[in-house]
Amino acid sequence: MWVEDWTPRAACKSATPDQLFVRGAEQNKAKQLCSGCPVRTECLAEALDNQIEWGVWGGMTERERRALLRRRPTSSWRSVLETAREQQVVSPVSQTAS
Repeated sequence: MWVEDWTPRAACKSATPDQLFVRGAEQNKAKQLCSGCPVRTECLAEALDNQIEWGVWGGMTERERRALLRRRPTSSWRSVLETAREQQVVSPVSQTAS
């Protein structure tokens, strides 16, 4: 299920911008904050659809997001990620049976 108003549920809601808008190795710490976030997918879609250039969003750095945007520049990332999430929820058994 897609969460429209995702920001109040974000794992980083109490983090300071200094924790999320970092460079280099510090980005790995910021990405760890995202790892268990219940709205990680919504956050990433927001950053990709709005081409947000700075900070860690949805567990991805600026460089990682730019790579995705180059591959699919006209995609609706919300649709892409929502569909991927639904497919993962529907068939987790078939993935492990292979």
